[in-house]
Amino acid sequence: MPEVSLRARIVHDGVVSAEDLENYETDMELALYREYRDVVPLFSYVVETDRRFYLSNSVDLQVRSAAGEVYFELRLADAWVWDVYRSKRFVKSVRVVTFKDVNVEELAQAELEI
Repeated sequence: MPEVSLRARIVHDGVVSAEDLENYETDMELALYREYRDVVPLFSYVVETDRRFYLSNSVDLQVRSAAGEVYFELRLADAWVWDVYRSKRFVKSVRVVTFKDVNVEELAQAELEI
């Protein structure tokens, strides 16, 4: 019997088992990982915040303070967002303001082969 997609089952039955949902989420995570693996060579930086994981080619991180509190303002350009629920993960620019830690790492660039 051919496998019926989760979406088709929801539309037809209106009911999804916990196992179906878990399998669907696992498949989405695997597809996201494969996409990440394919696009990572296109970027120069890995950026991790408390809420998201980004790949980017331009990073501007500023430490700010207001009313005695320190926070971070992060601007990224030409970025990719690790988010399984986003339909479009490539974004032109990102602005993040957070009181939590921000981690920025520069990716090693592969040497050109002649």
